[in-house]
Amino acid sequence: MDSMPHRIYGPRRQGVARRPGFDPQTQPVVPASQVLPALLPSTLQLDFICSAFGRAVDWQVEPIFADSFRSDFSDCKDIIRAAVLIPLVQRPDGLHVIFTRRSSHLHDHAGQISFPGGRIEPFDRDAVAAAVRETQEEIGVEPQYLKVIGTQPGYLTSTRFTMLPVIGQVLPGFSIHPDSTEVAEVFEVPLPALMDPAGHVMHRAQLPGGGHRLYFSIPWGPYFIWGATAALIRNLYHFLAAAQNTPDRS
Repeated sequence: MDSMPHRIYGPRRQGVARRPGFDPQTQPVVPASQVLPALLPSTLQLDFICSAFGRAVDWQVEPIFADSFRSDFSDCKDIIRAAVLIPLVQRPDGLHVIFTRRSSHLHDHAGQISFPGGRIEPFDRDAVAAAVRETQEEIGVEPQYLKVIGTQPGYLTSTRFTMLPVIGQVLPGFSIHPDSTEVAEVFEVPLPALMDPAGHVMHRAQLPGGGHRLYFSIPWGPYFIWGATAALIRNLYHFLAAAQNTPDRS
């Protein structure tokens, strides 16, 4: 995996992020129980991804977090419904994914690497509309520059957020204007680096109150992508791996 990030928008800001009772970067690594195959370069092309979301693909969510991924959270109490955009942008060297680093003063997930997104408000038509709106509010990408490709199962986080991932293409001509009250930094990572399962690291954290927590991390240069964001990346890998092995009969 390349060690340096691509395309940074805005200055880096220093700040102490709230931690979830442990330092996610120092927790023990759990050895992988199986070696997952790399994806073909053709699988990481925009045309293939659009085709995959437009047809039936028989696939399974990340098995370690199977209880956290679902399409319906109506039976869950005390949750906060949210949606995020996984923004794909075409660059000369292939597809990249846009991330944000959240401002250190925010109440939820301060300082963490995230996708653009946020709470689904009562006035949002649906989760997709919320993801598009939040992307404009957080990083300034206007809706006319976003093309929705598809969605994946929602993820219930340890902080009781239900995150619905919306995969979208960021069309040429867009510009980035981060909201400094929410976003400390915007940067891109090449999609092949994120979809390389060899770079997905499993950790086991001992919690202060007892018990433990498992989570993935995907280190990239100075950035430590972990938790729910890494879980959504891992799930996208599983979907594309299954689509790669599913004949397109259209």
